[in-house]
Amino acid sequence: MAALEPRLVDVDYVEVECKSALNPVKNMGFSWSLNPYTGCEHRCSFCYVRAFELRADRPSDDRYGRTVRIKTNVAAVLRSELSRRSWRKEAVVIGAATDPYQPAEGRYRLTRRCLEVLRDFSNPAAMITRGPMIVRDIDVLAGLAQRAELHITFSIPTLDDDVWRKTEPGTAHPRQRLRAIEKLVAAGIDVGVGMAPILPGLSDRPEQLEAVVKAARAAGATGLWAGMLHLKDGTREHFMSVLARHWPELLPRYEQAYRDRAYLPPSFGEKTMQTIARLRSQHRVSDRRRVILKPPPKPEQLTLLN
Repeated sequence: MAALEPRLVDVDYVEVECKSALNPVKNMGFSWSLNPYTGCEHRCSFCYVRAFELRADRPSDDRYGRTVRIKTNVAAVLRSELSRRSWRKEAVVIGAATDPYQPAEGRYRLTRRCLEVLRDFSNPAAMITRGPMIVRDIDVLAGLAQRAELHITFSIPTLDDDVWRKTEPGTAHPRQRLRAIEKLVAAGIDVGVGMAPILPGLSDRPEQLEAVVKAARAAGATGLWAGMLHLKDGTREHFMSVLARHWPELLPRYEQAYRDRAYLPPSFGEKTMQTIARLRSQHRVSDRRRVILKPPPKPEQLTLLN
């Protein structure tokens, strides 16, 4: 049996100061992103940010997530930027490039401090995360939600224990994320589920898809969207190595499906998306999408370091 990557690994925290907190984003349906950290301890095998790391000449293989840059002054810089007379209170998306509730947040609390700033300025925000640690900040989130539009997306690609453990080695169990959704919803916060990426041959069986849809409904999620896996250079190499380690019989299928392309041809995922649409209707789960619920940004659309 192939050895599993350990859930917890030694991570080198590098404290840096950023010149700007808000990153301009083009062609994504939102204009500004905010990332208190660079690098992510969750180390998901399919993370699209690995492609950006490769372009930035940083490790995109097993070393990704072993170093996390901590933007120690990010909240102060954000407060300065939101104070500008030219700022138009546009929505700020947190977590488009790295999870704001990865383990480093437990120590540094930068995400919480940034949320406090957004609350103080009544600034609209959205967030995507896999981190149940978010429940620690329900007080700040509820305060922000009372002053401005706020939407949280919890990424839950699958509830399959085997697939989760092998492809998301540093994340909390999906059931913990569902419990976090319940608590956030109970506090009056708008929370949806992003079922992505769906992995062909691994997490796309109808019963696997239905398990996520039903669980999202039971947790009170206000909507659910889904998307198939895409593999750009950097992500492709690492994901294929994980596939070879744990599911070598699927390698030929993936090599054919993603040959000379990053995105799965519609014909490969069409049946899966039709199944999800049927399940949403059957279980009365909305497909309502907010600003953060767009497909993941392309690496060239993100600015990870300021």
